[in-house]
Amino acid sequence: MKILYHHRTRSKDGQYVHIEEMIDALREQGHEVIIVAPPSGESEAFGSDAGLVAWLKRHLPQWFYELMELAYSLVAYRRLDKAVKQHRPDCLYERYNLFLPAGIWLKRKHKLPMLLEVNAPIFEERARYDGLSLKRLARWSQGYAWRNADYVLPVTQVLADIVADYGVERERIVVIPNGINEKRFAQAPDTETAKAALGLQGKLVLGFTGFVRDWHGLDKVIDLIANDPPESSRYLMVVGDGPARAALEQQAKDLNISHRVNFTGIVGRDDVARYVAAFDIALQPAVVAYASPLKLFEYLALGKAIVGPAQPNLMEILMDGHNAVLFDPEHSHGLPQAISRLCSDADLRVKLGENARTTISEKYLTWRANARRAVSLFEQLRTDA
Repeated sequence: MKILYHHRTRSKDGQYVHIEEMIDALREQGHEVIIVAPPSGESEAFGSDAGLVAWLKRHLPQWFYELMELAYSLVAYRRLDKAVKQHRPDCLYERYNLFLPAGIWLKRKHKLPMLLEVNAPIFEERARYDGLSLKRLARWSQGYAWRNADYVLPVTQVLADIVADYGVERERIVVIPNGINEKRFAQAPDTETAKAALGLQGKLVLGFTGFVRDWHGLDKVIDLIANDPPESSRYLMVVGDGPARAALEQQAKDLNISHRVNFTGIVGRDDVARYVAAFDIALQPAVVAYASPLKLFEYLALGKAIVGPAQPNLMEILMDGHNAVLFDPEHSHGLPQAISRLCSDADLRVKLGENARTTISEKYLTWRANARRAVSLFEQLRTDA
């Protein structure tokens, strides 16, 4: 099958991981994937932002930047149309973005079966966190894309409910969570070997990966460690970077526990597994209500005892006492109490870790399985046409 894959992402972050892994999985299954996207920053380090695009967003008037986003759809449409005429694809797979109706235009003109992958309700997300100037236009563009794709593929059922609220029929919504590349994590060392390689022998390692934000709650973990007796082995390792890092490092310094907290900074994708392998307890302390966090699947694949909030999107994957310890996110002491429970119960950590690993296979949480699901939907659309 020839699949035209369209996205508008330049930053090399979690979005980039999802895009690259899905494309690779489709190609491994023998499908030809033609990519139409902005010029990629292949030379940029993993974790970098979108370069010029990020600069424009910071310095242009908001309304003008949003009009530029919409105008880009004309450029994208011309590229897509050229790709169709050159390659004659069988179908279109698009990663949803705001102010981006180009894929729908192409689908209608060439009558291509279309899947629209949705990772977030970007209108609501940007209106809340970044602000939007052209709100009516933005909301229209989101609904237009969601209602006109053949199938919409949200990453959680919570997000599926938001999609349905825009008037998309339930039978055209198929939830496909994020996944894991098993090959990338297959050679990860065991916990003790990983600790030795990082100089963490004898430590009880609490670990977190990803972009560090204020609302993640890592300040509570630092406070927890600060209250430990001097002989405690509890240690926090944060694999990643972000706007909250400086404040958290200062907090650890002020509490005289800098020697028990380590921020690695951004780590290359191929190195993430050897860091996560050293975790005794993997932290997912907070997450937006509709997300399917990539770190969660890494934790599961490496058989880690997970601590996370008991909220619907995570509970689509996690079960308290089975493959995680879940806490009430409304309870101020929920996170530290859940961590303390796991720290004091080695048998529970082993049980949760074993069940975490099997969750991947039981729920088919791999990019390979996601690619198969997408292809199956394309085949169904082509049969029905």
